[in-house]
Amino acid sequence: MAQPTPKSLVATFFNSFGATRERDFGNSFALQLAVQCVNTALIAVAIVMLSEVLARGTMVDVVEYLTSSSRPGLVAVGIVFLALCFADAIIGKAYQSTLLIAPLALLPAFFSGQKQLFLSDPLFPSDLLFGRQILQLMPAMVAAEPLKAIALGIGSVVLIAAFGALIWKSRKVFPRLNLTGRGLRLALAFPLLAAFATLMDPMAFSAVRDRLNIVPMMWDQKENYRHNGFLLAFAFNVPMASVSAPAGYSNVAISDMQTDLLPASFFSGRQADVIMVMSESLWDPTKMSAVRYSADPMPVIRAAQSGAVFSPEFGGMTANVEFEALTGFSNAFLPYGSIPYQQYIRRPVPSLATFFESKGYVTKAFHPFEGWFWNRTNVYQSLGFQEFHSEENMPAMNKRGIFASDEDLTRYIIKEADNTDEPFFFFAVTLQGHGPYEANRYAKNTIEVDAPTLSDASTSALATYTQGVKEADQSLKALMDWAKKRRRETIIVLFGDHLPPLNAVYTESGYMPNVVATRKASVETMKREHETPLVVWSSKRGVQKDIGSISPSQLPYYIVHMAGYRHPYYTGMLGRVAERYAVIDRHQLIGRNNKAQADWALAGGIDPLIRDYRFLQHDVMFGEGFGLERFFPEQADRLQPTS
Repeated sequence: MAQPTPKSLVATFFNSFGATRERDFGNSFALQLAVQCVNTALIAVAIVMLSEVLARGTMVDVVEYLTSSSRPGLVAVGIVFLALCFADAIIGKAYQSTLLIAPLALLPAFFSGQKQLFLSDPLFPSDLLFGRQILQLMPAMVAAEPLKAIALGIGSVVLIAAFGALIWKSRKVFPRLNLTGRGLRLALAFPLLAAFATLMDPMAFSAVRDRLNIVPMMWDQKENYRHNGFLLAFAFNVPMASVSAPAGYSNVAISDMQTDLLPASFFSGRQADVIMVMSESLWDPTKMSAVRYSADPMPVIRAAQSGAVFSPEFGGMTANVEFEALTGFSNAFLPYGSIPYQQYIRRPVPSLATFFESKGYVTKAFHPFEGWFWNRTNVYQSLGFQEFHSEENMPAMNKRGIFASDEDLTRYIIKEADNTDEPFFFFAVTLQGHGPYEANRYAKNTIEVDAPTLSDASTSALATYTQGVKEADQSLKALMDWAKKRRRETIIVLFGDHLPPLNAVYTESGYMPNVVATRKASVETMKREHETPLVVWSSKRGVQKDIGSISPSQLPYYIVHMAGYRHPYYTGMLGRVAERYAVIDRHQLIGRNNKAQADWALAGGIDPLIRDYRFLQHDVMFGEGFGLERFFPEQADRLQPTS
């Protein structure tokens, strides 16, 4: 029997979907057009259904999304249908646009589903800005699950090759459209797509959008993606990449804000050196009551712990925590899913670096990885650091797996400090604790893990992670021992950026119901799933106790205050916020009395203190700089007001 040719296979494939069957109707243009429309509609249904399955990781809720009158599934199908018609008209062949639009819809949906396996949020448009970061971390991911990585790699190559062959062979299979067919498609699709685009501003009310049951829920992105579907929710987030001024922002509003009566220059400080260390994925694994350890992995941190950092992130997005800790600004005032380091820091922005430089300090940042990662080379320059020591200009360091060890980074920081005569502000981001936590990262795990409820794979990952915590603890001890011998006071601040991506360890141990943290829950649950250790210590005065659980954005207040300085923003504005609120999260404010105000941004009356905090952040990052001279006098000559 003769073997079918590749061309006949492609033709059979498209015939099975009715792609060429309109020819059976002879020369009847109307019938051919009708069949083509039906086929295109079926393709649109398939694209939307597959995108939802890939994004959700399950068929659950997909059928309801497509059929319920209270959900916009059919609207999404209609939009994809119009997009297919429009693209077919431009290309000149029926169905050819499927090969363009289907990958554009399905690949982001697939990545969204994968992202939610490791982090707690779906894919946002802003995530596309750090694709290079993901590629750079591929070696670690491959080392963690080599068989899965090999299978995924082979599958990707096969799919790309098959897709290329499909495009090549399909050129002669798709029916060509005449001028009338192209014109009708354009006349239908273009005005409707243009009209739909006007509905996609999530900040503007639309009665038509409401009638279509499309509800932009920018305050709750999980529900936004669940209700509206991946394609519509993703589209809603595109305009959110730009930041509009909050209602009421003006020169008058900034001028009316309270400032300290005494100028910042009145307080000369103690000229203490400051070393601030953000320790990658540092967390206390002994919080899992179902797990026993042969020794405490973090005795030094535990003895010196001042409180906890309430991280706005989980398992990743380190740069967002770093942004808060260095600037004293809050992600709660920025669009959900945004990454300030990638999107918004495009001009000089005040930070602890600019403050300490104004006091005569040497300011340096350290991170033993490539400088482009999270755009740090450019961002640190905008934040006012005099030097950035990255992998490109640091000496080679011993590795734990593929990541530079905390021990060697600590030695390097000490060496730089010993070679600096002036007071200094050093900020370091460690790398050793980064996930995933492969079994062979360390030559030997010195702490035994007894976890009867965990699988072998989870036990191995937890043992690797715990060993990293121990080494981070030992590095802090080395830094503190060195500081105690110095004549000049040294303030050391250490905190974790977020909980580690331990995946099934959390669910198997019963610590969390899901492998990712909750975004909206009770104060107790949120603290359980978002708190990391915080150490604020002075070589002359010891541990600063009872700080409690605070947002990273409040760290500048405690650092500047402990160094003996006053500042209109860092101890003034942030100090007033710290007196009233411990945590400023986009979903809730947690007061000093541990009571939460959920969905505060949606409330009719926002606390004037929080309103002013938000106004001032917008003024400096995006606005006219009305408050620079009063609140950031050291920054005024670096950031000129925009015209």
